[in-house]
Amino acid sequence: MPVIRLTVHEDGTMSATVDGEPLAPPVAEGAWRRGSFARIVDQVTAERMIPARVEVTEADGSTFTDIITPTARKNTPAQALPEPEPAEVPRLLEVTGEGFVPGEDIAVCRILRHTDATGTGTARALIDLAHDHLDLGCEVVLVGRVSGTFVVRSLS
Repeated sequence: MPVIRLTVHEDGTMSATVDGEPLAPPVAEGAWRRGSFARIVDQVTAERMIPARVEVTEADGSTFTDIITPTARKNTPAQALPEPEPAEVPRLLEVTGEGFVPGEDIAVCRILRHTDATGTGTARALIDLAHDHLDLGCEVVLVGRVSGTFVVRSLS
């Protein structure tokens, strides 16, 4: 444990030693002053991370001694890792149909909504890409339930 000795002089300046070795003040200040007490202690104790014995002799000859104990630092607790989300177990359901050409590519589609054909037989559907969880690489199928017409359009 380092021993800091501070001697206060009549003019208010101080001399400081650490383990008997002189501790020079900053060049810009020229001399230690009574107000330098905390800075000296912080410097020697590495910002009060290690203990030190401090002995002060006042200009009138009175003395006091104190033990500076390390300051407890609050440890920032490590952030707890979030619990991993359990993987969803797929719920599979088989859908079959007949009448396709052997080897034919079959699109599996989910119905997002319904619309009506105009008086001229034209169908129009508005797709909200974000809400419907689609992107520009997807395709949309329009199916006429009465006419049997199928129209496939790419969103790209």
